[in-house]
Amino acid sequence: MEFKVAVVVVFWAATAAATSEELRLEADQPLQRVPISHDATVRCCFRWKKRPQVTWIMNIQTINHTTVPRAVDLSQRVKHAPAEEKHEIKCHKLVLSSVRLEDTGLYQCMLNHSTLLTFSHGTFLQVFIPLQKTLNLSESVKNSILTAEGVLLLLCVLFPGTVLLCKTRRLNELQRRKGREEENIYEGLNLDDCTSEYHQIQRRCRHDPYEDVAS
Repeated sequence: MEFKVAVVVVFWAATAAATSEELRLEADQPLQRVPISHDATVRCCFRWKKRPQVTWIMNIQTINHTTVPRAVDLSQRVKHAPAEEKHEIKCHKLVLSSVRLEDTGLYQCMLNHSTLLTFSHGTFLQVFIPLQKTLNLSESVKNSILTAEGVLLLLCVLFPGTVLLCKTRRLNELQRRKGREEENIYEGLNLDDCTSEYHQIQRRCRHDPYEDVAS
């Protein structure tokens, strides 16, 4: 009895392995970002001679960072498009019209055929709300603003440089005037007269103490 069970298990494993070798999953689009209220199309493609039963699964991320898989509810807004086959590649599509924020999640195809049950790689659909423009400006107004900014930037660069040049000129002029005044002071002086007066002062300082004693 145990031998028969072992034979059945080995036969089932060999069949599953042969079936899985025939199945080749194609690369899915990892991420798809769609604005709210727009249409989105998620697809899964594979190579397989057999025709498995395809069920779309949506994985929702919970607060605890765990994923909860559930079957996609088909409706007028969410439809399973007919399969397409090209070069032995079969592609199944899931069309979502007017997507909502709750449509965000990881979408996978569950392929089920006899003893084989597998999932496609999956596509994460992210639904976002686009940013609204606070100011709706035309291109001409934008160009005018850019031109004004360029002029202001140029003035901010030129004004400090001009002030610095003016200060440098003033300092140079003051130094020149100071040098001229010093030259004018020493022009009227005669060095010989200054020397003779200096000697006379020294002589007076030498003779004054003796004159006091004699008196």
